[in-house]
Amino acid sequence: MADFVDRVVIHVRAGDGGNGCASVHREKFKPLGGPDGGDGGRGGEVILEVDANTSTLLDYHHRPHRAAQNGRQGEGSNRDGARGADLVLPVPNGTVVKNAATGEVLVDMVGVGTRYVVAKSGQGGLGNAALASARRKAPGFALLGEPGDRLDVVLELKTVADVALVGFPNAGKSSLIAALSAARPKIADYPFTTLVPNLGVVTAGDTIFTIADVPGLIPGASEGKGLGHEFLRHVERCSTIVHVLDCATMEPGRDPLSDFDVIESELRAYGELDDRPRLVVLNKADVPDARELAELVTPMLTERGLRVFTISAATHEGLRELSFAMAEMVAAFRAAAPVPEPTRLVIRPKQLGEEGFAVRRVDDNTFQVTGEKPERWIRQTDFTNDEAVGYLGDRLERLGVEQALVEAGATEGAEVIIGPMEGGYVFDWRPSISGGMPRRGPRGSDSRIG
Repeated sequence: MADFVDRVVIHVRAGDGGNGCASVHREKFKPLGGPDGGDGGRGGEVILEVDANTSTLLDYHHRPHRAAQNGRQGEGSNRDGARGADLVLPVPNGTVVKNAATGEVLVDMVGVGTRYVVAKSGQGGLGNAALASARRKAPGFALLGEPGDRLDVVLELKTVADVALVGFPNAGKSSLIAALSAARPKIADYPFTTLVPNLGVVTAGDTIFTIADVPGLIPGASEGKGLGHEFLRHVERCSTIVHVLDCATMEPGRDPLSDFDVIESELRAYGELDDRPRLVVLNKADVPDARELAELVTPMLTERGLRVFTISAATHEGLRELSFAMAEMVAAFRAAAPVPEPTRLVIRPKQLGEEGFAVRRVDDNTFQVTGEKPERWIRQTDFTNDEAVGYLGDRLERLGVEQALVEAGATEGAEVIIGPMEGGYVFDWRPSISGGMPRRGPRGSDSRIG
């Protein structure tokens, strides 16, 4: 059974807001003591958090559906509903979050403790106590809670390491990590021994850096052959690429130069890696024939402008020089990296006079109203309650929606869609504005919305 997963699709649902309560205070000698319905509780949010103890996305592979708790409904005696508990999902350091439908990158989560609200909760509905006013002293309705966000997201793990070791299977990448660090990856003499990226921490002088291997690179890896296509993304964050070349291979048609060219072509095909500095490691120098081959190809690689190190991961020959060379390149990259600016919260208030909605004429008798406020008000309305419908009409009128419809050419009986064309709320519009003055019906009814 696999114990490492670095790409999953999860289905998240934030908690819905609880409905408000419509209640009237009653006690002896006070049969109508006024409205006392409490507000509904806000739903819980779905939050992603980088956790130092999480290294794989396996848990989400097995359980991709995750939901936060809904808010509780309000109650009488001015008792507000409890807020739904947030759902915190731990993810590994280096997780990229994308919208599954559009492919848009939502956030790149680097740094232990980093948090991101991936699904926002629904707001709780107001109870009738909060809706009371001088004109509406005892509302017989409450607002519904809003639904929380529901979306599908892709979690994609890109290992956070300074140095990437690339090369053919059995080139000695895992052995090199074991020799340079305290990591103990699985090592064997058959291809694709390494099925997951291995990480190791190396200390060279005053520089401490991490190295990772990219398992299973073979010709065609960038097109999906072998295992390399699954793990090439782990190279993207690395500042230095180290080619580990096997000088003792007995496979026909292979030699260090051809291996180097094949791996380079796969890196170019994957893209976005041309700017990374390279080092070349000629491994297995403890084998006599391998040492002779290393001495033969070193000048050819040097002519290409590459720094070449002949080593033996088995006997630790040349590892000190290699580790300091890697540390030098990592330190140079860190010194050249721009200093991150502190995060600033930018508040952009709406301009004075901005309506907050838009009216669009779809055809001769159909109009569409879009905007945060009218769409939210629609979701909060209980259409089984005439008074709640009247309250919605009042809100839309105060916002200016009715006047905008009149100016757009809407006439009585026109079809008005509030929200998206697919899934929006459709009404047969009955204008209440006549001669500049709105018509109002009796309490509990409204002639504007049919």
